[in-house]
Order: sequence, then structure tokens, then C-alpha cells
Amino acid sequence: MSARELAAHGDALLRSEGDFAPGATTTPWKRLALTVLLGGSLYGLAMGSFAGWEGALYAAIKVPLLVIGSLVVCLPNFYVVNAVLGLADDFIPAARALAAAQATLALVLASFAPITLFFGLVTDDYQAIKLLNGALFACASLGAQRGLARHYAPLLARNPRHRTALMIWPALYVFVALQLAYALRPFVGNPRFPTEFLREDWVGNVYLDLYWAVRGVLG
Repeated sequence: MSARELAAHGDALLRSEGDFAPGATTTPWKRLALTVLLGGSLYGLAMGSFAGWEGALYAAIKVPLLVIGSLVVCLPNFYVVNAVLGLADDFIPAARALAAAQATLALVLASFAPITLFFGLVTDDYQAIKLLNGALFACASLGAQRGLARHYAPLLARNPRHRTALMIWPALYVFVALQLAYALRPFVGNPRFPTEFLREDWVGNVYLDLYWAVRGVLG
């Protein structure tokens, strides 16, 4: 795929047009997966570079794992939610909408890579860089939610109960994604410690870790 084709592909995804239009009869699963792999890896390289080339390589592997893994873990539960609401027949288009949202997340993250690289060069504050990346992930998630809302429009027109499922999804996804990110850490990597793919103490509470990160920045 040429650079021009990649750009056209990304533009169509962000605008929800062409093969990525809401309610389209076909689903470009391979291109969605490629977007997650390329976009997530690009942002991972930028994020992990704070700890050197090994950290960049590890993060380039783990960001796509996080994006895809969060979706895979949440889908069975989301199917149950749809079934309880009487929406099981619409689960395939719903899953298509979720996959498009995850690809959008990865694409928006890739656009933030220069910001992450810049701040990694001008500061050596590990806690501040962690919070910056957390904030950029949150912004990318908002962009993904906007795309998800567009893809859900035909489903909402068909059955208003999809609105309930659409409200449940962000809470479910964020809960799983934060804990999975904690298990896959470090993404940024502390330059004062040896670079490692996974921490030995991968079992724990992400919310407690966020508390200490904020406290560290505030002094």
C-alpha cells in the first residue's frame, strides 16, 4: 500500500466515508487491523523512546496489543449486554462499529506521536511524561467515541435500545483498558531502571498507580 493510499485510507476512516461509512454492507477488517498495527506501533515508538531504543521497540509492540486486547476482552461481555437488551441480531454491525472506533483510536494516537517525542526531549520528569501520555490516550479515546457514535447512527435509527448499549460500552472499555495497560506496563519506561518488556509485579491496581503519579507531579 502506497503512502497516498494510506493517507486516503486514513482520511476515509476519520470521516467515516467509503468502505468505512456507517451502515456499509462490507467491512474492511484487514485494513482496520492494519491501521491499529501501524498507528499503534508508531505511537508506541514515540512513547517508549523516553527510555531508549529498547523501550521504543517494546512499546511499539504493546500499544497495538493494548488496543486489540481491550476490544477482544470486552466483546463477549458486550454481546451479553446486547442480548439482554434484545439486540443480539445487530451484534455484527455493532462489532464493526467498535472495530472502526479502535482503528480511529490508533490513527489519532499516531498523530500525537510528534507531541510525545517533543516532550520526551525537553523533560526528564518520568511522572509528567506518564501523565502526558495518559492525557493523549484520553483525547484519542474521545475521537474514537465520536467515530463510534457516527457508526452507531443507523443502529440507533433502527432500535433506540442501542443507545443504552452505546452508553455502557465506554464504561466497560475504559475499565478493562486501564487495567490491561497496567498489566502490560511499562509503556514509557523509567530511564533510571533497566528496560524490561513487562514488570515482574504486573498484578496490581491501576487506580492506585495513577494516584501516586499525580501526587508525584504535584510534589
